[in-house]
Amino acid sequence: MVHRLRPVGAGCVENAPVRLVFAREISGAPDRVFRALAEDVPGWTAWFSAVTFARPIGAGAGREIRLRGGTRFVETVLTARRPEVYAYRVDVTNAPGARAVVEEWRLTPAGNGTRVQWTFAAGGTALFRFVRNRARPGLGRAFRDAVTSLDRRLARP
Repeated sequence: MVHRLRPVGAGCVENAPVRLVFAREISGAPDRVFRALAEDVPGWTAWFSAVTFARPIGAGAGREIRLRGGTRFVETVLTARRPEVYAYRVDVTNAPGARAVVEEWRLTPAGNGTRVQWTFAAGGTALFRFVRNRARPGLGRAFRDAVTSLDRRLARP
């Protein structure tokens, strides 16, 4: 069943009931990493293995995303400040129990590359919050694998 989530703002990242934060340094320059995140939305399928379909909608003001397992999202881009931050909220999903979801990708120069920080911030039913908190190790692995794959992709000429 598809349902509409609360239209929260970027501030949800700081005060959501579920807040999972992951970070990793990669060799890609912040500007190139930002481009891969914010401008090459269809390219997500090449480096984020959980993403099976990704396309920009509304002239880049939103995204449609599908994940392995059948979860779908329609999202609104909240912040696209090159090359520092890219954030979006989920407006519509078939994920049960979700009430509000914002994801933020924060990029900072680190040595000869970029520190990539991904924050998953969400609210929902008690069962949704419990499951998402328990999913931390799996989401952490998915993030590490995706960012490592993105780094390899960006290293190609």
